[in-house]
Amino acid sequence: MVRKIIHIDMDAFYASIEQRDNEAYRGKPLAVGYPEARGVVAAASYEARKFGVRSAMPSTTALKKCPHLIFVPPRFDVYKHVSSQIMDIFFEYTDLVEPLSLDEAFLDVTESRKQNMLATDIAREIKQRIKDQTGLTASAGVSFNKFLAKIASDYNKPDGLFVIHPQVAEKFVETLKIEQFFGVGKVTAQKMHQQAIYTGADLKKRTEEELVKLFGKAGHQYFLNAQGLDYHDVKPNRIIKSVSAESTFDHDKDSVLHLQLELYQVALELMRRVEKKRFYGRTVTIKIKFSDFKIITRSRTLPVQIRDFQLLWNTTKDLFRNTDLGGRPVRLLGLGVSNAIDGPERKSIQLELDLF
Repeated sequence: MVRKIIHIDMDAFYASIEQRDNEAYRGKPLAVGYPEARGVVAAASYEARKFGVRSAMPSTTALKKCPHLIFVPPRFDVYKHVSSQIMDIFFEYTDLVEPLSLDEAFLDVTESRKQNMLATDIAREIKQRIKDQTGLTASAGVSFNKFLAKIASDYNKPDGLFVIHPQVAEKFVETLKIEQFFGVGKVTAQKMHQQAIYTGADLKKRTEEELVKLFGKAGHQYFLNAQGLDYHDVKPNRIIKSVSAESTFDHDKDSVLHLQLELYQVALELMRRVEKKRFYGRTVTIKIKFSDFKIITRSRTLPVQIRDFQLLWNTTKDLFRNTDLGGRPVRLLGLGVSNAIDGPERKSIQLELDLF
């Protein structure tokens, strides 16, 4: 049976809610966040994006790109309420709903409650109902697997609806930039570029053995994706509360420089797992186990989901710098990301471009 998968992604969700609720913000460049020296953009309206303003961007950088940018403090209680309204609409069509965050979800409508409707018509109807009930627009992608549905939802944003049929899927994937592949983040994309892989067509030229050798287990999925294939099911009971990575040393380390280098590698591995699981949390926690097996942890919650390595590393680096090791040898370093949808604690974060 050919599956019918829909991916719904709200358009500039947080910013659109703020514009909906305040007429003075409509049609103007707006960012959700705080215009502080160490503030970060949590979300940007499409008007702001025209100036190059993006989520996870330092507020100071955003203001340089758009001096008349309007900053609005986040209201996560409102965002969660609207998200609940949207999810209720999804469940009227199928029980197979897999939320990825407050503003996006996969739906398997192969055997939906609207059996007489095409998947494309279901997606169109859901978009209209969201607009009628919330005043917001959503983009939808429709295809026969999750990989293609996710790509399709990004294709005609905002307020888009794009369908990728099985007959054209393989050729369509060949035209994509590797950065457009679901689950390929900046770090992985850079590694692919080093291997002269820039498009789906380039990826398709590689054998499965080559890709596994280059990217580990993820290589199996990249091999399938290059052919437009993805066998992952929509998992309605999928609940991930955190993603973590850690490294236990063969010998205890007390050099701050060596520990920073080790922590950098742990952060790279964590970002790989975050991208693989598509779990974009906002709380970063560092764990340090000393030679006497005593453990300390330090955490920081950001006003924006962590979707790129630079933000993760800057936050990790700042947490480590502000942790007093007391000169004690360290046997383990761990790092985790959690808190994908709850409201943030307003705290400063360090944003620097140097490695340490």
